[in-house]
Amino acid sequence: MDGISRIARERKRQIEEEHWTHRHDEGHTNGALAVNAAALAVNGTDAHIAHPDLDEGEDYDEFGLVKKHAENRIRQLEIAGALLAAEIDRLLWERGTKEG
Repeated sequence: MDGISRIARERKRQIEEEHWTHRHDEGHTNGALAVNAAALAVNGTDAHIAHPDLDEGEDYDEFGLVKKHAENRIRQLEIAGALLAAEIDRLLWERGTKEG
């Protein structure tokens, strides 16, 4: 299965099993979905997500997903991609359109 299919499968799972629909996601303001996606995406690289509540060098993991999936890099990236899709959808719903 290719990357885009894995991301789509994960987003579908989030909606159908976790019930993380746009109604749930609209509560994640200030880019929280995107920032958590970024934290997953950069885990294990030289990049880090800066946050005012963290000490220098401390890894960002608000949702606990980096730690939960620490041993599975592909899974981290699947979730990161799905969180980015959720953030796009959240912004589209905020605008009042699903079209973009």
